Amino acid sequence: MKNTTSAEVRSHLIEALQLDLIGPTPDDIDHAEEILDQAPSKWYLTGFLVPYGAPIEQRGDDTGDDDLDVMQGGSAGEDEAVPDKPFAKKAFFPSSMGLSFLVAENASQLNLTAQWGDYFPIKDNTVAQSQDDSGAEETVLPLELETTIPQEEANNNLSGCWKRIPRQAQITVPLKLPHHQNQSTRTIPIPDSNGLQLVVSIRPVTSKELVPAGTRSVSVFLVNNRLPTSDKQRDISYIFQTSLIIHTPEPLVARPNLRGRDNLDWDENVADLQYRDDYEYAVSHNVSAIALTNPDGSCQEIRTAWIPTADVEKVIATEVKNVELGMEALANAPTPAALQNMLSRMVDAYADWIKEQRTKCPTEPKRLNVALDLLRRAEIANKRINAGIQALNDPQIFEAFQIGNRAIATYIRQRATHGKNITPESLAPPKWRPFQLAFILMNLVGIAYPENSDRELVDLLFFPTGGGKTEAYLGLAAFTLVLRRLRYPGVKSAGLSVLMRYTLRLLTLDQLGRAAAMICALELERQKNPQKLGTWPFEIGLWVGQTATPNRMGKKGDNDENSARERTRTFQNNDHNPSPIPLENCPWCGTKFNRNSFQLQPNPDQPTNLQVFCANRRCNFRGDNPLPIVAVDEPIYRRLPCFIISTVDKFASLPWVGETGALFGRVDRYDNDGFYGPTQPNRGRPLGGYLPPPDLIIQDELHLISGPLGTMVGLYETAIDALCSQEIDGKKIRPKIVASTATVRRASKQIQALFGRSEVDIFPPPGPDRRDSFFAKTVPATVKNARTYVGIAAQGRSLKVVLLRTYLALLGAAQKQWLEQGGKKNSENPADPYMTLLGYFNSLRELGGSRRIVEDEVKSRLLRYSQRQRVGETSGLFADRKIDDEPKELTSRVSTNKVADAKRRMELTFDQDDKVDVVLATNMISVGLDITRLGLMVVLGQPKTAAEYIQATSRVGRDEEKPGLVVTLLNIHRPRDRSHYERFFAWHSTFYRAVEATSVTPFSPRAIDRGVQPLIS
Repeated sequence: MKNTTSAEVRSHLIEALQLDLIGPTPDDIDHAEEILDQAPSKWYLTGFLVPYGAPIEQRGDDTGDDDLDVMQGGSAGEDEAVPDKPFAKKAFFPSSMGLSFLVAENASQLNLTAQWGDYFPIKDNTVAQSQDDSGAEETVLPLELETTIPQEEANNNLSGCWKRIPRQAQITVPLKLPHHQNQSTRTIPIPDSNGLQLVVSIRPVTSKELVPAGTRSVSVFLVNNRLPTSDKQRDISYIFQTSLIIHTPEPLVARPNLRGRDNLDWDENVADLQYRDDYEYAVSHNVSAIALTNPDGSCQEIRTAWIPTADVEKVIATEVKNVELGMEALANAPTPAALQNMLSRMVDAYADWIKEQRTKCPTEPKRLNVALDLLRRAEIANKRINAGIQALNDPQIFEAFQIGNRAIATYIRQRATHGKNITPESLAPPKWRPFQLAFILMNLVGIAYPENSDRELVDLLFFPTGGGKTEAYLGLAAFTLVLRRLRYPGVKSAGLSVLMRYTLRLLTLDQLGRAAAMICALELERQKNPQKLGTWPFEIGLWVGQTATPNRMGKKGDNDENSARERTRTFQNNDHNPSPIPLENCPWCGTKFNRNSFQLQPNPDQPTNLQVFCANRRCNFRGDNPLPIVAVDEPIYRRLPCFIISTVDKFASLPWVGETGALFGRVDRYDNDGFYGPTQPNRGRPLGGYLPPPDLIIQDELHLISGPLGTMVGLYETAIDALCSQEIDGKKIRPKIVASTATVRRASKQIQALFGRSEVDIFPPPGPDRRDSFFAKTVPATVKNARTYVGIAAQGRSLKVVLLRTYLALLGAAQKQWLEQGGKKNSENPADPYMTLLGYFNSLRELGGSRRIVEDEVKSRLLRYSQRQRVGETSGLFADRKIDDEPKELTSRVSTNKVADAKRRMELTFDQDDKVDVVLATNMISVGLDITRLGLMVVLGQPKTAAEYIQATSRVGRDEEKPGLVVTLLNIHRPRDRSHYERFFAWHSTFYRAVEATSVTPFSPRAIDRGVQPLIS
C-alpha cells in the first residue's frame, strides 16, 4: 500500500467537494464527458448560470428560501447570539458572473477564455442499449429538440440520463478606445454557444493619487442569454461549471487599499507597512476571484473559482543558534555565570537581527518611520531580556529560575506520557521555544523587583493559536511561585500568588489540567526540600461557578444537590456519574478517577475539605499524599491556593462574599487547616501581619474581554487592583500583569480601559516584515503544511441544502480514504484527522436547527452514499458510513461533565470504539480546545468578527503532519458573507489585518449605573 500523507488525503477531500458540488474542472479529462442519471441542476449544488430571461420558476430552487429551522429560545450562555435575519427577497440562481480589475494606461488587449459544460439528455435512457457501433451515445442537441423530437418524448427523455459536452471559447478584446470616448460597454457574442455573451465595461479611474495616471477599470461578465426552454427541458439552456480566465500581456494594476491612509491609527500604519507587498488584483461578482502572481509579485492572469481555496501559512518559532533551550540543562547550570553564558547569545542574535532589518526598511517616509518605531520597540525588548539575564546574578532569582525550569520540564515529561505506554525518562529532554524563554527572561525584573518600572508595564504575549503561549506564562508563574517561597521563609510565603483569569468555561477547564500538572511538579519539588520551599503545600484552586465546581461543601441533611458532599456521594455510588470536580483524570499520570479518588474530610457528614487521590498505585499522589487541587469555594477561602484559575465573572461575588478578601492576603491568623480573616473570628493563631497580595495576574485570551463583559470587568478591575496593591517604602506596588492573545487590535486602549495601565508592550514585537519577527517566522506551504480554507456559496440554494450536501460529501469522502488507507488495521491512518467533523455555528439557535439535519438526513443518506456514482463508474467518490445516532455537542447548554467527555472522545483516533463522528459547537471552542488530531471543520456562515473566525478555525490543523481543512459555508445573500466569498483568496491571505478593535467602556454612565453600587459597598 502506498504511503499516503494526511496532506494528500486532504487534497482528495477538496477534489471530492469540487467534483460533487460543482462538477468537472476544465483539466479533468476523466469526467469531461460524464453521464449523470439525473438532471445536472439537481445533481450539482452550484456553479451554473441560468438564462437571463428564464421564467421565475426556472430561476430558483423550490427550497431556495428555506432557512435553517432554528431552535427557539435557548440558554443565556456566552454562545446565545441572535442569528441574522433571513434574506427578505426570493433567492434566484445567477445568470452572469464576472471579474473586475484595473489595467494600466498602456494595456492593449485582454485574452479571454470562457469554459463551461453543456448537458444534453441521451435519447435512449438505457445507456447500454443507446450506443451505436462506434460505442458513442446518441445525445439530443438543441436543434434536434426543436425539429425532430415530439414534445412528449422529449419530456420523457429529460427524466433520464444526461451527457456532458465540454465547451471552450477564446476571445481577444482590444482595450484601446476611440479618441472621442473615455469609457465603453460592449457586448460580444460567444461563437457557437447558442446565446452566451461576454459583456466588457471599460471606465477611467479619476483618482491619480491612488493609482497610476491613465489607469482604467475593466469589468468582464459571462452572461447566459440563451433562450429559455420549457420547464422540464430547463437544463439544456443552463451552462454548468462556468469558468472565466483573463490574461493580459501587460501586468495588472493592484487595487489600492485605503486602510493604511489613516496616520492616527498605529495598528493601521503597522499593517500598511507589513502588508505592503500583499496585493489584490481582482474582485469577482457572483463567484470568487483567483489571481495568479508572477515571482516578482506582478499579475497577468486572473480567473474565477466557484469553490475558492486559500492557504494560511504556518507561523513557527524561530531557532536561535548557540542558545541553550533545554529546561533541564538550564536547571542544572552550576553558577549564575554559567547560566548567563548559556543565554547571552540570544541578546546578541536579536541585536544582529535588528541591525539587519534597518537595512531592509522601505524608503517611503511614512513607512520608514513606522519601521524604525517597530525596531525601537524591539531594542527595548532586547534590553529587557538582557536585564533579566543579568538579574540571574541574584542568588534567589538564580535558584527560583532553576527550580522553575526543572518543574516545567518535569510537568512536560509527565503530561507526554498520558495515554501512552512510555515513561517520562524515555522522552527527549524538554526544550523552550526561544520566544517562551525570552518572555520569561524579560519579565524576571518586573516580578523580582516590585519597585522597578517594569512592574507597571503590561506585557501582551501575541502569538498565533497553538504556538506555545500557555507554557510561556506557566514558566513565568513557576518562577513567581518559587521566588515567593524563597523571599518569605515560613508560613508568610503562603497565600495567593498567581491569579489566572479566563472568560469561557471550556478554556478554564482545559487550562486546569495543564496548570494542575505544573503545580504537582512544584509540590514534588517542595516535598524534596521543605526547609527551602516551605511547609505549606503548593496548591491550585479552581474558582468558577457552581455549574462547573461545587461552591459549598455541604453537610448531612441540607439536601443541596450542588454541594461537594452530594456530588461526591453520587460519584462514589456510581463512578459513571459526573466527577465532583471538572477533572476526569489525574493531571499527573492521566489515570481515570474512580469512586475512591474523592474523600470528604474529616468525615462525610460534616466535611470541610474535599481531597482528591489518584487511583494509580504508582502515581506520586495517592495514599497520604493527595493531589494539590482545591475546587470548592469554602476550602479555597481557607487554604488560599498559591495559584488560582478563575472565570472573570466570579469576581462579581467580591462585594457579597466576605471570605473573598482572604484571596488578597487579608488574613491575620492561621492553623494547619488554613488561614482566617475577619469573617472567621476566634480561629487559629496570630500570623503577625497580612500575607503578601498576588504577585502576578495572567489574563489569557485578552480579546474576549470586550463588549458588555469587558465593560463590567474593567469596572471591577479598579477594586481588584486596589486589593492586590501594597505599599513598600511609601510607594504603591501593584501586581505584574501579563496577557496573551492570538488576535488583537488597539491593545493599548483596551488594556488602558481594563487595567488602568498606560504602558503596554507586545511580545514578540512585530518587525517591518510580517513574516519575520526574529522569534517567529511565517513559512510557505512548501516548507510546513498550511491550513487550507475552502469557500462554498450557492446562490439560489437554501443554507440547509448547502450544509447537508457539504457534510455528506466530506463524511463520505473521508470514509473512502479511511478504508483505502487500511481502516482500523492502520493505527497511523492518514485519514484519521478528517474522520471527525467539527461543525462551528455562530449561534446556539442555528446549531439546534442543523443538529436535526445531521441526526436525520445526513445519518440516513450516508448509509448508502456510495451509490452516488456517475453512469459507468465502478467506484464513486464516497463510501457508505454509519455515524453516531446523535452528534456530540460543545455548547453552553451542555453540562461540564458532558463537555469533558466530548473532549475525551474527540481525542480518540478512529480505530477506537468510543470515537466520535460529528461534533457541533459554538464559540465555546474558539479558545481552549487543544486537540491535535482534529483536522476538519465546517463553519456555517461568516462569524461576526474576524478574530472569532481566526480563533475558531485555528482549532484544527494544530499538528503540522495533520494539516487542517476549514470549509466555510457562506450565505451569499448576506452582504458580509458575499464580500468574503467574492474576495476569498485575498481576504484570507491578510485576515489578521481584518481583526477588529474591541470595545471596553467601564466608566460609561450605563456601566456605572449597573456596577458602581456593589463596587463601593
